Amino acid sequence: MSIDPRAVIEAGAKLAADVEVGPFAIIGANVEIGPGCRIGPHSIVTGHTKLGAGNQVFQFASIGDAPQDKKYAGEPTRLEIGERNVFREFVTVNRGTTHDEGVTRIGSDNLFMAYTHIAHDCRVGNHVVMANVATLAGHVEIGDHVIMGGLSAVHQFCKIGAHAFIANNAAVTRDVPPYVMAVGQPAEPHSVNATGLSRRGFTPEQVRNVKSAFRVLYRSELPLEEALAKLREAAATQPEVATFVEFIGRSTRSLVR
Repeated sequence: MSIDPRAVIEAGAKLAADVEVGPFAIIGANVEIGPGCRIGPHSIVTGHTKLGAGNQVFQFASIGDAPQDKKYAGEPTRLEIGERNVFREFVTVNRGTTHDEGVTRIGSDNLFMAYTHIAHDCRVGNHVVMANVATLAGHVEIGDHVIMGGLSAVHQFCKIGAHAFIANNAAVTRDVPPYVMAVGQPAEPHSVNATGLSRRGFTPEQVRNVKSAFRVLYRSELPLEEALAKLREAAATQPEVATFVEFIGRSTRSLVR
């Protein structure tokens, strides 16, 4: 274990044997940090927070502090973080509230660039990239492989499906289905994230199927129920479209249109 003598490690904190902690970092009493983690100088990890293996917390980041919610009354809510995430400078991640499940959850292999914010009760999947100053309000759900451009923001309780791409400066106020590129203020569906899908191993046929599903939903001018009926037919033999249909069924804030 490599802990700078100028760091503050409160009694009760649990750190794996090889954790590195830089000068003037603060680790709270209820924090658990897994093997291979690096906690940078002047950063704070606090609250009932658990970090899995291999996470990197850069200088001045604040991980696990109280939610920015006026209803929060100091309850012992949690933040759970997976493995190999990178939290760059001035990133802020808040723990959950009792008005949800009491926990903010972050998966693995994510990159949170400088000044990004993850609010209370969010659910962030795996392989997500949030570019500088991207922001999630409370209770937001982000699927795997989502990319959020710089200065983009997501309204509370919104969902963004896997492999979606949120353009820079976009303001997401409704749910964004998987695979969709959303742009504008408020965000609107622009096209399919075809380049991202190809890079992640989707076959040309699968990409064509996703594009076809996008056209049915957004370009056919069919009422939503009729569009969904057609998509369900395709989903019976196309798993990538089944993911699209399943997400639409879980939408609570309505879809970007």
